[in-house]
This record gives sequence, C-alpha cells and structure tokens, in this order.
Amino acid sequence: MHIPDGFVDAPTSAVAGAVAAGSVAVAARRCGEELGERQVPLAAVTAAFIFATQMLNFPVASGTSGHLLGGVLAAVLVGPWAGVVCITVVLGVQALLFADGGLTALGLNVVNLAVVGCLGGWLLYRALRAVLPDGALGVELAAGLAAFASVPLAAAAFVVEFAVGGTADVDLGSVFAAMVGTHVLIGVGEGVITALAVGAVLGTRPDLVHGAGPPRPREVGAEEVAA
Repeated sequence: MHIPDGFVDAPTSAVAGAVAAGSVAVAARRCGEELGERQVPLAAVTAAFIFATQMLNFPVASGTSGHLLGGVLAAVLVGPWAGVVCITVVLGVQALLFADGGLTALGLNVVNLAVVGCLGGWLLYRALRAVLPDGALGVELAAGLAAFASVPLAAAAFVVEFAVGGTADVDLGSVFAAMVGTHVLIGVGEGVITALAVGAVLGTRPDLVHGAGPPRPREVGAEEVAA
C-alpha cells in the first residue's frame, strides 16, 4: 500500500501533498476536541502499536502479504482527527528512516492511509454503529467491519491517483483488479486485528475509547414523558 517514489507523476503527487498538508493541519487543530489529558498517552501508544505492526507482514495469497493499516483502529481509539495525526506521524517516520514509501509520494500515502483510512473508515464505523447492537460487542463488530472495508477503500483511492498520474504503462482495469482484489483479502486480517485490539482496550479502560460513545442520541419514549 505504501507508494514508492516515481510511481505517480510529480503534478499528481504535488496536489496530493497539498491535500495531505491541509488535512493534517485541520486534524491537528481538531485534536484538542478529541483528546483529553487521559487520551494523549493512548494516542502515543496507538501510533507506536500501528508503527510496530506495520513492520510485520502476514501472508495473503499467491506470494503476496499484507500488514495492518491502522486507520480505523486509530480513529476508534482516539478519534478520527487524532487518528489522522497518528497515521501521518507513522508514515513520516517510515519514509524518513526506513524508506517505506517514497518521500515525494508521502502526500499520496497520507491521503490514502491517513485521510481515506481514518476519516473514511470513521464514517463507515459510525454508520455501522447506528445499526449494530449497543455495547462492547457492537463497538468491536463495527470496528472490525469498518477496518475491513477501509483497506480496499484506500486501495481504490490509489487506483484513482494512478489513473490520473500513473507513470507505468499498465492497464487500469488490471491495476484495479490487482489492488482492490488483494486488499480485500488483506482487509480480513485488518478487521480481525482491529476488532481484537479495540476489544482489549474496551475490556480494561472503556472510558478511554473515543468510539465507544453512544452512536446516536437516545430517544425518549412516550411512557417516560408521561412519567
């Protein structure tokens, strides 16, 4: 999923960089609305956990492998805006210190993994919370399903970027089939890991999980009004 240098042309990379910079600036300002003093350490631990797990690949199929993207995990634990910042920090460290993703493609990777992964995944999560049961089980199921869907969603974002500014002469249909098809399988692992991680935190400190709040305002029944 990490795009290397030269895979997408300079103009497209520059536009993505501007979008990424603007999104991260907004996210940094909005963090104060999501993070209290107790959540700041959790945000740091979340970023460290995502960084570590992204270094570990799991086999998928036909010799391909995948790793945790972490967008929905971060959004559910510390909030979508703080999640964008966490994933951006992880991507920046990986590009600068481990050459995992190109520096000129950093904006593209931030858009796909931080913006689409966190914000898009968060919207999916909230939609699922509205229809799934309340309580810890509903939170875990919504987090797992949203995480699963966020992976091919981020892969589809890359396909759009490649369609606009891809430098390789490859059929777009083949790129879409390869990227989205493979990342659907990777999404299975993403969903399982996210659900387990969210469940582990819910089991010990549910008060720290940003996404564990009520999915919608509670409706007052007629009998309560009469009382």
